[in-house]
Amino acid sequence: MSIKLVNEVSNYEIVSTSAEETKEIATFLATQLQAGDVITLEGDLGTGKTTFTKGLAHGLAIKRAVTSPTFTIIKEYKGKLPLYHMDAYRLEYSEEDIGFDEYFYGNGISVVEWPSFIEEYLPTQYLSIRITAQNMETRSIRFIPKGKRYEKIVHNLRNRKQINK
Repeated sequence: MSIKLVNEVSNYEIVSTSAEETKEIATFLATQLQAGDVITLEGDLGTGKTTFTKGLAHGLAIKRAVTSPTFTIIKEYKGKLPLYHMDAYRLEYSEEDIGFDEYFYGNGISVVEWPSFIEEYLPTQYLSIRITAQNMETRSIRFIPKGKRYEKIVHNLRNRKQINK
């Protein structure tokens, strides 16, 4: 795993060399989250958005297997905090509000894949994560905080000793 700081002061990028590393990064991130936090995941098909969410679920002590919510739009999981895993891809041309506020301002963690399709419903503050495939195994994971709370989370992630080996 390698680390590089990007131009923007609060942004942070980690290069993961395996699915397991990606899950470990997300597992640590889960320890920094609280009820009402919103994470957006961007990346092409197959880059590891659901793999990242599996790591979050592990960090939240969720026992149920996490799968992509592609056909159900939202999957809910119970753990230390509820995890709301959303796939907004099928909402691209939808005008329907499916109760996003109940999730985004509720008692759990919301993870939104394909957030560009529901931008008008997103809160003003959240943590954007962009995952880019560099090759079959290697992924660039870029953390872009939107708001002070998420800047602190990214700061904690940046200073995590296991990552800064």
